[in-house]
Parts: sequence; C-alpha cells; structure tokens
Amino acid sequence: MPRGRRPESELMTEPIELTYDLHLLPAGRVSFRRWRWALWSGPTLLAAGWRLSPLHAQRALRARALRHVHRLHGLHPLRLETAHGRETPWQSTEPVVIDWGVFRVVLRRRDLPPVAGAAVGDRDIRAVP
Repeated sequence: MPRGRRPESELMTEPIELTYDLHLLPAGRVSFRRWRWALWSGPTLLAAGWRLSPLHAQRALRARALRHVHRLHGLHPLRLETAHGRETPWQSTEPVVIDWGVFRVVLRRRDLPPVAGAAVGDRDIRAVP
C-alpha cells in the first residue's frame, strides 16, 4: 500500500457536531482585553474559559473539541495543542471542520443573544476580527 494512504478499514468516522461561543468580554477592572469561549454539545456545556486573544481562544476551543471526541471513543489524546499549524481567524458564519486522523469535528457558532453592555459603537464585538 502506498505510504500516507488509509486502508479501506480505516475510513473516517461520522463527524461530531459541536457548537461554540466566542466573544469579547466587557471592560472590567483589568486593563487588558479578554475573549470568552465556551464549547457545547447540544444543551451540555463541555468546557469554557477565557484567553487574551481570539486566536488563542480558537486554539483552546479546537483542543477541547478534539479531547471530547477522543474521550467519546475511549481514547486518551497526547499533546493536541502542539500538533496543529498556524491558527487563522475563523469566519463567524462558516462551520469549522477539524480533521484529526479518523475523527472529524464540525464546530458551528452558537446563536446567543449579544452580551449586555459589550457592544462598542455599531460594531458587534462577538464576531472574531
């Protein structure tokens, strides 16, 4: 078999769809901007946190989504955070597809009402720049 090709028995699993929320937190007592992220599977919150940049928050979302998929299949992933290339900003309307070996995760933006007091002018700060 040629190198780099999967055998017929190792076809990709059905994609697992998760939803995420990523938005800028309102200014508080701290002087730096913080991006809040949350990962959901239906009505269940899987993980949440905050990061100092939207790209770092995306990286955290991707790592937690892959960790969840591995856990669903009874596997323990090693160093998910280091195996991905350079992060690029996600488009807020397009689903994000993550392929990892035989696993595929589809992340869709969760429809939530805007955070009160978080809008700056006419710009929606929930969208990743």
